[in-house]
Amino acid sequence: MGLKDIKVGKSIDEIQEGDSLSVTEIIEDKDILLYLGLTNDGNPLYIQHDYSQMTRFKKPIVPTVLLVGILTSNVSKHLPGPGSHIVDISLNVIEPVYHNSTVTFVFEVERVDERREQVTISVIGTNMENKRVLDAELIVETPRKLAFEDEESEAIMEETDGGEGVSSLADGEERSE
Repeated sequence: MGLKDIKVGKSIDEIQEGDSLSVTEIIEDKDILLYLGLTNDGNPLYIQHDYSQMTRFKKPIVPTVLLVGILTSNVSKHLPGPGSHIVDISLNVIEPVYHNSTVTFVFEVERVDERREQVTISVIGTNMENKRVLDAELIVETPRKLAFEDEESEAIMEETDGGEGVSSLADGEERSE
């Protein structure tokens, strides 16, 4: 697969204030165990029922960083999509998210900054009881379209330099490519 085959998300001129996305995720024990295994995070609040029963949560909760991962994954996959880059995140966990919870995340583009090629996306997460469990704001650089030389100009260059990949620099020197 070449660079021309890579799917890129929406560029700054393809996105508007009000664009939105709704995603429902079931956060299962297997997801939490994968996170804990990858990060070596042994916080008993995330995995130990005996410990968590003694806390205000009463049962194990989903790690906050796992929730952030769900947000960033959906930005990378959908809005703006592949090639985008999150430069700032603000997250407020309002209610705990427990194991095996179903959470709906609603993403909405709040601002478009064409000069910086960035969008501000708000996210509201709600559980099955329609309680708000998190609010987030993400500042995201939108993907930039890759510029390819057209095949015709490549063919002309090969004809003029004999296919050796040599081009002239501004000061008259040559360099090999």
